Amino acid sequence: MIMHPAVKLRHIRAFLDIAVEGSLSAVARRQGITQPALSRTLAELETLLATPLFRREKRRLVLTEQGALFRRHASIGLQAFEAGAAALHPGAPGSTIRVGVLPTAATRLFPRVALRFREIAPETVLAIETGPHSYLVGLLREGAIDLMLGRMPVASEMAGLVFAHLYEEEITLVARGDHPLRGEPVAQLLARVPVLLPPATAIIRRAVDDYLLTFNLAGLQPAFETVALPVGRAILLGSDAVWFISRGVVADDLDRGDLCEISTGARFLSGAVGLTKRQGGPAVPGLDLLERLTKENADRQG
Repeated sequence: MIMHPAVKLRHIRAFLDIAVEGSLSAVARRQGITQPALSRTLAELETLLATPLFRREKRRLVLTEQGALFRRHASIGLQAFEAGAAALHPGAPGSTIRVGVLPTAATRLFPRVALRFREIAPETVLAIETGPHSYLVGLLREGAIDLMLGRMPVASEMAGLVFAHLYEEEITLVARGDHPLRGEPVAQLLARVPVLLPPATAIIRRAVDDYLLTFNLAGLQPAFETVALPVGRAILLGSDAVWFISRGVVADDLDRGDLCEISTGARFLSGAVGLTKRQGGPAVPGLDLLERLTKENADRQG
């Protein structure tokens, strides 16, 4: 069957956005249209393709088997269209997208996204800022960055901002791969070795403090405070220290066996990771593409 000629790019973009968000209302807000209008666009596409693309599970829209198959091809097709449009003007000056990336996404997720974005839109420069959560939120509010990738801001920071959830990520306790005390109960281990904690300004610090409180270790004096991978990794590899850190920061080191995870036995040591931007901010060329690639890579990573 040849695709119906009435299928338009607006249908494809709407479908891909809904597949990522799982919600009509969230996509409608982001696209600046009404939810009924978006619903009609989706219904038109399903009619034109003669197949249901989503099913409703509780409050979310979940891809059907046919929808998942169509998504793979539609995403590749849309990226090819965008790459083709960019190729028509190879010498044209490109735009710049300013992105703030927190450590949890800086070592694995975002580099993959950035490389894929470069393949599709080589004329656009990604200007990447890193730093503590509070610093990047400040840059976002001031308009110094267009998008922030990392932990969800706390409620008091959310005024005027919009957060799009990507995945849940654990806060883990790590040590060097051959740590002699890796089998020790956590409370005993923390009393015997130097401990690295996230700084007080880090958004994950409160969750770590709450965890330590369960062992009556609220007053634990850390040897060091950091979320910086080069510093934290070097300290762990050169000592018996242990480190509370977002798993995404050390995922590659864990995969290589340079570091190991020590079981905390806690289910609540996790938090939402996603994209944060200003509500009603100015349109930035290429930003929608960057958001979509980030969501697609996060889905594959999960």
